Amino acid sequence: MKTILVVLSLCLSTVLFGQDYQTAVGVRGGFGYGVTVKHFINSQDALEGILSSRWQGLLVTGLYERHADAFNTKGLFWFYGAGGHVGFWNGKNNNNPWFDDDSNYTVVGVDGIIGIEYDIQEIPFSVSIDWKPSINFGYSGFLGNSGALSVRYLIR
Repeated sequence: MKTILVVLSLCLSTVLFGQDYQTAVGVRGGFGYGVTVKHFINSQDALEGILSSRWQGLLVTGLYERHADAFNTKGLFWFYGAGGHVGFWNGKNNNNPWFDDDSNYTVVGVDGIIGIEYDIQEIPFSVSIDWKPSINFGYSGFLGNSGALSVRYLIR
């Protein structure tokens, strides 16, 4: 497994599309916390995967994001995008606003995202802050308090 990750990292890092990095892996902290992986498919567009936890449940999110230079500053980008999620919760004792019984729940929904990211040139890390509202189908609807600070290691 370790060999596969090394080979994959080497392959990805040799094919750059004009972006400061190709792939980044890191942590995400906010109302929910988890891990994040962002991979650029060209100089402006990226795919981001987020595995996060909130209310003692698990949420898997996939996003398509568009990036653009911000404030004419090297390494500073604003981004926006959309995607979807699937979440798994147990209703008992988790302070979840939607579920208050002993049942297990699966939710599916759509997400939006808007934020700003700074790629630190001197070290291979980026820092971003975003707002990621979502809509769950079938349960409660709109959730607007899903923002986060992410720190990622850049694979150039």
